[in-house]
Order: sequence, then structure tokens, then C-alpha cells
Amino acid sequence: MQPDDDPLLRAHELIGAGRAGDAVVLLDSVHAAGRGGLLLQAARVEARIAAGDNDGALAIAREAARLYPGVAMIAVALGEALRAAGHLATAIGEFQRALRLDPDSTSARYALGSLWLEAGEAEKAAEAFASLRHEEEPRELAEKLAEIDRMRTRPRADPRYVRHLFDQFSVDYDVRMLGQLGYGAPQILRSLAALIGIAGENAILDLGCGTGLSGAAFSDLARRLDGIDLSPAMIAKARARGIYDDLWVGDLETASGDRERRYDLLVAADTLVYLGDLANVFAVSARTLRARGNFLFTVERKEGEGYELGPKRRWRHSESYLRELATAHGFEIAGFLECVPRTEAGMPVDGYAVAFERMS
Repeated sequence: MQPDDDPLLRAHELIGAGRAGDAVVLLDSVHAAGRGGLLLQAARVEARIAAGDNDGALAIAREAARLYPGVAMIAVALGEALRAAGHLATAIGEFQRALRLDPDSTSARYALGSLWLEAGEAEKAAEAFASLRHEEEPRELAEKLAEIDRMRTRPRADPRYVRHLFDQFSVDYDVRMLGQLGYGAPQILRSLAALIGIAGENAILDLGCGTGLSGAAFSDLARRLDGIDLSPAMIAKARARGIYDDLWVGDLETASGDRERRYDLLVAADTLVYLGDLANVFAVSARTLRARGNFLFTVERKEGEGYELGPKRRWRHSESYLRELATAHGFEIAGFLECVPRTEAGMPVDGYAVAFERMS
């Protein structure tokens, strides 16, 4: 059979030649003629993704999954469509379902590992990729394995992990944090602000603003209130509060210092626990603050020196480490208190509430 006689083969040729739109037209005409089965549906999904029609691909994939619920190939197609449409968590779940249907599916296993990597989950990605090492390896696998090794040695949580984690938590974050985890970091920092004499109307930047719990705690001190967070879903929740002047998605190690605006007060409630080495964030904070501006934050407490990664993938910092960084980056200590910013499994988490003041 010649390629022109096989619409699926011809469609793949068109996609490879950069003519995905023509492949969509070809495959839709075959579908309209009542020809083809599950292979055609998978190809239609692939063609639409290649053409940039992610909504169309997702609609076809969902219908195919309804018609062929027990076929791993269709589960893979739905996973790819969900991935293209930006639904990371549900795409992961669909590739997991594909592997339950066919544990030997290389495409599902490779896609699952790639998505775990995209979510910043190094160990889960490594587990997914492990069995591929003994098979015909996808060309990019070696690069992905190298990326896993780099992630394991970084002195901070991977930004993709933090974004994925809090995108997932955003739906019931306030209820979970305030009800289940006894989250008190925003109010602890607000009390610390009063203790060191912060008053009046300030330009405030909420670092890792989440749903806006810290912004709400500090809104009475703000003439301007901005926020930054890695999670778009959290930013959407914060925006719905109607208390912020500006909100943006970004990494507080870099994005907060990229803007020209300077602030009187920076607040980071339960945010720095996702960073081990704090040198970069303190350097950016010093540049972002006006002279005599304040940086208030909570961390989880480490005894002794330096910092360490705890069992819950949250970093702990020692008092001596924080004081050394204050000196190195032009801050003086305005306040340093032991506190319990949250609980974990019903037990208090030991922490510090700290106020740095920029010296000049």
C-alpha cells in the first residue's frame, strides 16, 4: 500500500513535514466517511496537537476514551491532549491509567516520567524512567536523567515542584492551612511588625503570596500591596480577594528584583522553607527594599549551623546561618523570635520569625 492509500501514514508524513493542518483535514474527512477506529482517533488527537488546536484534541481524546475505556493507546492519547492543554495533574493520572492497562507501554512510561520531571518530582521521574534504561531509549532520555541528577543536588526545591504542589493545593488551601495545619505564620509576622514598630502606610511586597493570607494580615499597613507566587492558581485566588494592587507569577529569587519598584516592607510567610541556600533571595531582597526597609519572614528551625532538607521536603535554617546572611547582605536584625508557624501531623513545627532591616 502506498502512503497516499493509507490516510494514517499520509497524515504522519504531513505532520512530519510541518503540515499538521492538512493532516487534520485529511483525518477528519476519513472520520466523516465512517472509516477507521481507535487508530484513527489517536491520529486525530496527534494531528490537532501538532496544529495547535489543543481544545479540539482534548474533545476528540475524551470522546475516544469514552468509546474505548480499556485501551492503553487511547489513554496515552488523552494524556497527551491533557498535557498539551496544560492540565498537568490530570495528564499524569491518565498516563498512570495507561500503564495500569498496559504495563509494557514505553510511550506511557516515558511520558509519565517526563511529566513528573515537568512537575519537579525528581524521584518519581526517576522511578518512571528506570525500566526504560534496558529498552530502546528515547533520544532525549539521557538528557532527562541528567536533569534529574541536577535537581537532586540543587539547594532548593525545584520551582516546578512548588508550582505543581500549590496549584494542587489552591482549591482548599485556606481550609487546609488554617483548619488542619494550624497555620499562623501571617499573624505571627504581623505581631512581629507591631513589636518592632512598623506602622503607617507602606509599599509592601508579599513574597510567595499564595491565596493572600499574608496580604490580608498586612493590608492595614499598606498604601500599596503587591504579591508574587510561582503558582498561577494561587495568584488567581489572591486576585479574587481584591486587596492587591499588582500580582504576578514568578520566582522570588529573581522576578521580585527585576522590577523597578522599591518597597518599604517585604513579607515571606512560610515561603523560604522551599529554599535551602538563601543568599540569592536575601541579595534580591536588599535590592528591592528602600533604605531602612524591613524584610519579615518565617523559617523552620535547625539546630547548629547552616541549613538542611527535612523529611517533608521543606528546608530548615539555623539562627547562626540567618545572622551571617544578614551581615553579608547589609541587614541588621530588628527582631528574632522562636515561633510555631504551623503544625505537621498534629505536632508543632519549630520555627523562627525574623525581621531584617536594610541598613542603607
